[in-house]
Amino acid sequence: MSSKNTKMENSEAFYRPSLVVQKTSAEIINEARNALRTLRTRRPFTPREEQRKLFGSTSSRTPENRPPSSFSLHASSFESVEPRLVSCTRLSPLDHKPKLLLSLTSNEEYHIPPSKLPVDSEEIGKVRNARAHLFRTASHGNLNDKILSSLESKRLSLEGQATMGDIPRTNEHFSAKLTDQSDFEDAGLSLAYKDKVEQTFSEMTEIAKPSHVINKSDQDHPKRSGRPSSCPDNTNWIKADTKTENNLGANETEVEENYWNMRILPILHELETEDNVERLCHSCDILYQALEDRNMLGKRFKRRTLFLKTLYKLCDIASDPLGLKLAKIILGLKVSGKNLLNVCKLIFKISRNEKNDCLIQSDQILDSLLEVLRTEDLQANTEAFIYCIGALKFISGNTSLIREIVNKGTVEILAQFMKQINLINENEAQFCSSGHLLVQLTATLRNLVDLPQSRRKLLSYGAIPELCLMMEKHMNDKDIGTNVARIFSKLSSFNDCCSALADCSRCYILFLALLNKHPKKQDLVVRVIFILGNLTARNNQAREQFFEVQGSINTLVTLFQTHCDIDSNSKPCKDDGELRNAKHPSEAEDVLVKLVRVIANLSIHPSVGASLATNYQIVGLLIKVLEYKSVDKCEELVINTTATINNLSYYQVKNSVILEKKLYIAELLVQLLTSNNMDGILEAVRVFGNLSQYDEICGFIVQRKVYKFMIALLDAKNQDVCFSACGVLLNLTVDRSRRTILNEGAIKKLIDCLRDFGPTDWQLACLICKTLWNYSENVTSAGSCLEEEDSNTLLILLTSFLDEELALDYNFDIDLRDYHKLYWESEFKPVAQKLLQRIQN
Repeated sequence: MSSKNTKMENSEAFYRPSLVVQKTSAEIINEARNALRTLRTRRPFTPREEQRKLFGSTSSRTPENRPPSSFSLHASSFESVEPRLVSCTRLSPLDHKPKLLLSLTSNEEYHIPPSKLPVDSEEIGKVRNARAHLFRTASHGNLNDKILSSLESKRLSLEGQATMGDIPRTNEHFSAKLTDQSDFEDAGLSLAYKDKVEQTFSEMTEIAKPSHVINKSDQDHPKRSGRPSSCPDNTNWIKADTKTENNLGANETEVEENYWNMRILPILHELETEDNVERLCHSCDILYQALEDRNMLGKRFKRRTLFLKTLYKLCDIASDPLGLKLAKIILGLKVSGKNLLNVCKLIFKISRNEKNDCLIQSDQILDSLLEVLRTEDLQANTEAFIYCIGALKFISGNTSLIREIVNKGTVEILAQFMKQINLINENEAQFCSSGHLLVQLTATLRNLVDLPQSRRKLLSYGAIPELCLMMEKHMNDKDIGTNVARIFSKLSSFNDCCSALADCSRCYILFLALLNKHPKKQDLVVRVIFILGNLTARNNQAREQFFEVQGSINTLVTLFQTHCDIDSNSKPCKDDGELRNAKHPSEAEDVLVKLVRVIANLSIHPSVGASLATNYQIVGLLIKVLEYKSVDKCEELVINTTATINNLSYYQVKNSVILEKKLYIAELLVQLLTSNNMDGILEAVRVFGNLSQYDEICGFIVQRKVYKFMIALLDAKNQDVCFSACGVLLNLTVDRSRRTILNEGAIKKLIDCLRDFGPTDWQLACLICKTLWNYSENVTSAGSCLEEEDSNTLLILLTSFLDEELALDYNFDIDLRDYHKLYWESEFKPVAQKLLQRIQN
């Protein structure tokens, strides 16, 4: 090359340079045009599952080794009494020992307080019968009887207390609630039923009235206030006052009990007796609101077990709207164990139907699911979490709901789960369960990362290193690997996420390990290759890091060879048609497209590119693609392959396979030049631009009339096409014997290109001036002189373009203006001045 350059300098002929010693900022911006280019490709398409399943149709898990997506769920599936965790900690004995309350008389003798009057045996029987009846109805009976029996029991109990003289104070608030008609109407109960309840409770109120009522005036007067006259002595009054002071919590419990009887039980009665699903759903809404109003959600609700039994029975009704209402209440009551698993299964089952997404949104089930994930123990409820996150996965697939899901903190919760699972030292059973859970978790994240705020949250929570760690720990799990690859294929398409992934030094080793571990799993392989293409498209450091991983190029070659053989041996379907094959490549072809892109991006690095140019396997496979593929049927693959050959042809190194096979490559490129695909033609011309620096290729171009294609392309009215074609013509005109080819209409077309594109593309204007300089070098040679008309046109154009004020458009923004000025001053101006001087002389 040095000898050639010396010869050119002596002859003052311009030659299109192939290597740039030091790149300016403008040259870096324009790198894609000059020589080496990174390639882009479509992200692998993930087909949408026809049915929502816990594990998709492409899952590597067998049905017997995974939790089921379909199952039967009935009331009998729930446990009536939830098991309690038994603590092994023994409580220390109390220091305080209860003593009988004794009072001193005036004689300083101890006396036991007088016993209460015995209750009539008939009244005692009534109370016992009422309690027994209430117990039976609470377990098996109708809630209508439960309410009345509860009230009757209360009435009889108060009668007994009245007989014994121990009268509780009347709860005025509770009495007021009894007459509140809205409570009954909200529960859907009739007024007759309300009257029956009020009649029973009115009897209770009469019984509860004390025989001696303290007047307000007595209470206000300090001398009159004191113990009631019914108390025989001061002892009983002290005892009663102590009870009142120490049992404030008991009064609150009594209020809750009354609220249960008058507000909750009527609604439960409605749920047990009503057959209309719409009314049942309405009652569930009222019930949830009633529980929430009195803070009765959670585990502190004493009648929770009886309450849940009624709800579990309703699970047998085949209604998705009702199922969601029930699930919301059950989760609100903080069930655990098997019941938590079953209610998560219930929501999962309902969420499998895409039509229920609107119901899930309106019922705010998402809040209930996220509350489970926030508060429940991960290791103790792994299976329940599988179905809980599985439901989230389905919901997040709905684009109209995804933003709401992200705003509620789902990304943060899932990122925290990843960290927890990665820290757990799991045994074999736990490892398998956590694997099932991670499949759902990563599939959900895959849906969520489509939103910019999700990506920002993942970066801020350090989720990318955690995903890499998860991938490393579950290297044998194809499903987890595929989902993580799908996440990274989306994330790596954005600069900030791609940089964060590149900062994980082990990511290249992990990706190559996945490729070697699962080379036949196409959906995993194609995404990993796509990610590597994104990483190597960014900077030289990423290219170098990947290249230095032991066996990296061998892995690419093996995959290339395998999928090339599969693709070349596959027969297209008769009914597919050429158009479908061009737009929808086969699976093997899709892998090849991504593989070629990785090689093209790696070749940008000087030492890596030079090494790849000498690799017989790499170059041989690229040539093989051009041999058996046509641009009409496999557009992206053929164009990317040609662009990769162009990058490798840039390196004029010893043992370059590209240079060794340059004539055969030129033969293959001629077929591409004759196609109707302008992108393919442009790539072929770029390769000829590099190869035409060699005399053999210039002879080939002239002999096969390829230069006529180059001249014709000057009319393409496309700056990139004109630039590449002009580069080939420039190299051809270095040899004086070949300059006459420009007489076939090339000069006028070059001048037209200078007029059309010069003010906006000084780099192209420079190439045109260099070509015209070479052509006009020996004006005395026959056929090598400019015509008078062409000379006059050039004089006008060059004079105008060399005037800085006229040539440079200062309407551009500052960056673009500096870019244009740099190329105008450094490249165009020196050549144009020399050409103008020659024409003037």
